[in-house]
Amino acid sequence: MSPLDTLPTANATTGLELLKGVRILDLTTSIAGPYGTQLLADLGAEVTKVERVGAGDDTRAWGPPFLDGESLWFLSINRNKESLTLDIKQPEGRSILAGLLESTDVLVVNVVQDVQRRLGLDFASLQTRYPSLIHVALTGFGSQGSKANLPCYDLIAEGYSGVMDLTGEKECGPQKVGTPAADLLAGQDVALATLAALYERQRTGRGKSIDVSMVSSMVRFMAPRVVPYLGSGERVTRSGGRDSVIAIYQVFETADEPITLGLGNDAIWHRFWTAVGQPEYGATASLATNANRRARRADIVVAIQSLLVSRKSEYWLALFNENRIPAGPINRVDQVVRDSHLLSEGLFYSVEGAAGKVPQVGLGIRFDGKSDVHRRAPPVLGADTERVLRERLGMSEACIAGLRERQII
Repeated sequence: MSPLDTLPTANATTGLELLKGVRILDLTTSIAGPYGTQLLADLGAEVTKVERVGAGDDTRAWGPPFLDGESLWFLSINRNKESLTLDIKQPEGRSILAGLLESTDVLVVNVVQDVQRRLGLDFASLQTRYPSLIHVALTGFGSQGSKANLPCYDLIAEGYSGVMDLTGEKECGPQKVGTPAADLLAGQDVALATLAALYERQRTGRGKSIDVSMVSSMVRFMAPRVVPYLGSGERVTRSGGRDSVIAIYQVFETADEPITLGLGNDAIWHRFWTAVGQPEYGATASLATNANRRARRADIVVAIQSLLVSRKSEYWLALFNENRIPAGPINRVDQVVRDSHLLSEGLFYSVEGAAGKVPQVGLGIRFDGKSDVHRRAPPVLGADTERVLRERLGMSEACIAGLRERQII
C-alpha cells in the first residue's frame, strides 16, 4: 500500500478567510517564492500563479519522483492557487500582465533587479501607475549591493550563511540542512512582510517595496550563533550539536535507537536524575548551575550515555515523558508521517487533484481552533488561464483563441 493511500482525504471548503479579498499575482518559480505565496493562499488570499507557456514553474520538472506526471516538489508548495500561462517577454503578454495588475494587491517576483527593470516589473516602474501595489522582490542577495544581480539557490544561501559549516559531525565536511531551509525561511519572510505591508496600507493607502534576500533570511536564522561570536570572539565549530549553550542538549544512544535529550534548566536537571534513580548525582554541588555543568560536560555526557545504553529508547522516552523531561525520537520521514500526534493534528492529508489524489502537509497553525486550508489542489499548468482572462479582463473567446494561437498564453 502506498503511503498516499493511508491519508485522510480533505474536502474543498472555504478554508481560512483571514486574507479573503486580497489578490496576489505570483510570478515566482522554484521553492522560496511559491512557498511564500502558498502561505498567503492558505490564509485566504486569491493567488494567481503566472507561469511560462509550455514549461511552467521550474519545479514542475523537478523529479523523479512524479505523481501522475506532476512533480511532487511542485505539489508540496502550490495549493490554493490558480495557474495562468503567459509570455511576459512579448509586448502582448506584458500588456495582459499590466491589465491584471490593475486589480492586484500584491505582486511577487523572484528575478534580479536588472531583469525586473528590463521587463518593467521593478517597483520604480510600477509605482506611479499602481500606487497601492505592494511589490515583493525575492532574490538571493537582495536588490542592492555588489551581489544584487547574482543568481542563487538554497544550497548557495546555506553555504554563504554559515549554516552548512556548523551542520554535521566534526569529522565530516559541511552539510546542507535536510530540507531547503533558506528557501522556506525566505518564503516565510515573503508572507510575513506582505502581511505587515497590507496592514500598513490600510492606514496609508499606499503600496510598499519589499526586498527579501535568501541569504539575509538564512543569516538571521543563524543569529543565536552569530551574536555569541560577535560578543565573545569565541569561534564556533561543527560538532554535531554538542556545543550548545545548554550543557546537556544532544543525541544519546540507547540499547536500540538514538534519542534526543535536552536538560535546559536546573529543574529539568534535577527531574532527570530523580527519574533515572540517581537523585544524588543531580544534587552534586559542583553541578548546580548550567555554567558548572558546561565546564564538566564531557564527564556528564559519559555518565548519561553509560546509563541510557542499558535500556531501549521506548523505555526512556516513556519515562521522560512521564517526568516532563524534554526528549524525543529521531524520526525518519516515513515515521514522521505515521506519528499519531501529528495525524491527530490533521497535518497530513490528501486532496483530489486533476488526475487523482495528491498528498499535502497542512499549515499547522490554528485560528479559533481551525486549521483547514484546502480550497484548491495544486493547479495543472495553465488550468485557469482562460477563466482569469475572461473574468478579470473581460476578454472574448475569439481574443483568447488568438492569444493562444500566437503562444502569448
